[in-house]
Amino acid sequence: MALTTQIRLDVQAFKERESRRRPVFVLALDWTRAKDPRVPLGHASLVASLRAAAGIEVSHRSFHLNSADFQLESVVEAVLDWDRGTRGQSGDLGIGVYIWNEHLVHCLLGELRRRGFSGRIVLGGPQISYAPAGVEQLYPEADCFIRGYGETAFAAVVATREQITHPGVTWRGQAEATSRAEADLASLPSPLLTGLIPSEGQRYLRWETQRGCPYRCTFCQHRESGARLRNTRFPMQRLREEIALFARAGTQEIDVLDPIFNLGQEPLLVLEELVRQRIQARISLQCRFELLKPEFLELCTQLNVFPEFGLQTIHTEEGRLVQRQNDMTRVETAMGELARRGIAYMVTLIYGLPGQTLESFHATVEFCLKRGVHVVRAFPLNLLRGTELERDKARWGLVESDDPIPMVIRSNSFDEADWHQMRGLAALLSKTEGHHPASVAQLLHQKLNAA
Repeated sequence: MALTTQIRLDVQAFKERESRRRPVFVLALDWTRAKDPRVPLGHASLVASLRAAAGIEVSHRSFHLNSADFQLESVVEAVLDWDRGTRGQSGDLGIGVYIWNEHLVHCLLGELRRRGFSGRIVLGGPQISYAPAGVEQLYPEADCFIRGYGETAFAAVVATREQITHPGVTWRGQAEATSRAEADLASLPSPLLTGLIPSEGQRYLRWETQRGCPYRCTFCQHRESGARLRNTRFPMQRLREEIALFARAGTQEIDVLDPIFNLGQEPLLVLEELVRQRIQARISLQCRFELLKPEFLELCTQLNVFPEFGLQTIHTEEGRLVQRQNDMTRVETAMGELARRGIAYMVTLIYGLPGQTLESFHATVEFCLKRGVHVVRAFPLNLLRGTELERDKARWGLVESDDPIPMVIRSNSFDEADWHQMRGLAALLSKTEGHHPASVAQLLHQKLNAA
């Protein structure tokens, strides 16, 4: 009898503890491709950290904004349905705000409050991390804002109803945080190893081995994102286990999200492990030409590696204006070494830079094609929140479009007609993958002359 009573008491205590767990809904509004996993990597990392924390009941959904059937009403209903199912508790809603979803976040928050959602709304992501002082004025419906990496800070915020003090955390009506939230990469659970991103049957996966970037390009938010991390790299043991997962799952494509992969000696260990475990997947790596070393290239020849180099421009003055100077002698040497080893690669460029002209952009494209670059892609300049270029846009006469994701379409050095010409060249490049660079160069000449 005593044992039965004790069991009942234990069950009751468990139910009471469960009922006191803080309900949290993590919402992702992402721009995705057809081959992307259903759960984005950053979103999954956040959810994995919440699940590892005590006292939190985590629900999460990911919506693809560029899906043909996307409707904001579906997002609203998903949040309200979760809210109704929290057994009368007032839970917390967390949303990552990016340049591609900010216009929808504003609509979503307003509609949720209008329809009676009373839970706390916590915002993070680049649009929050790099917002100017007064971030609460930009999002009047939100209660809390996290600047920096969100995994640890968000778990601390939602674990209690109290308005805790934590690096990077700002509460509405209180003094704004001057610090940024950090993440101890050594302690973060892996969204791949925990199964939040299923690997079985998923031919394409995104992966990260490090965070942050030491360079200071004025158009890029990565320039600050790793500044305060004590350790910018994930532990090799975690990476080793994730590579083993790729091998078991037969993953066909791995897109490494590191801003610059080939920094220092640690990437060699990663490549060596990929070789040791006989990974056959096509591996995309963001690299920098000037950092290429013979031992790095030798390991690449033993893998199906596809390096991507953000060159942006070949012109010294254009590079100087955005603090993205390229050592063109070393760039050409690196291109020669890649060609000699038969390593196919991509070069990405930006059009709309300060000081750029239609002619200088065409010269940059032609430089790449004449040197046999296998794939050349060009992207419009976006003025990302908090970057030096966004703050100094008036200096260069940079004017943005009124698209949901604004693009620079005019400046002191090019007009809108020139910009459309550059956009046309970029569109042509995107359609010519697999064609011989010489034939693409000829097409570009014809297009430019026709203009």
